[in-house]
Amino acid sequence: MHVDIIDATIELDESFVDAPPAEIRRQVRDYERGGRTEFALEIALPDGFLGDVMSAMAQIPYGETRTYGELATALDTAPVAVGQACGRNPVPLLVPCHRVVATDGGLGGYSATGGVATKRRLLDLETRMIGRSVQSHLPTDG
Repeated sequence: MHVDIIDATIELDESFVDAPPAEIRRQVRDYERGGRTEFALEIALPDGFLGDVMSAMAQIPYGETRTYGELATALDTAPVAVGQACGRNPVPLLVPCHRVVATDGGLGGYSATGGVATKRRLLDLETRMIGRSVQSHLPTDG
């Protein structure tokens, strides 16, 4: 199935998600509007290395990033193997591979429409929403 977000289309393999497409789209809209920082969807992780990488990505908090190298160290593998697994993520966005970046500050790749530009917009969205959340709790000069 396709979901539209921030002027991009992301392909999701809905066979990995235990929810109807309408619910997945509703949660993606909530995420885009800043009303959701994680998805309340049951996602089946594949067996093997891809599932291990997806599990590690799922642990990256909203608004934060980890490097391919950090995940590789945690999984006792090579950063390039982590990058390849990120590219095979069947449910990008829902399992946030956009939060995995290069050690040198580069973004690496992204498999959704728009590639790295979409990855940048997703990271910017999360940064912006965190800023709003922090600002809404600041005292006023009133």
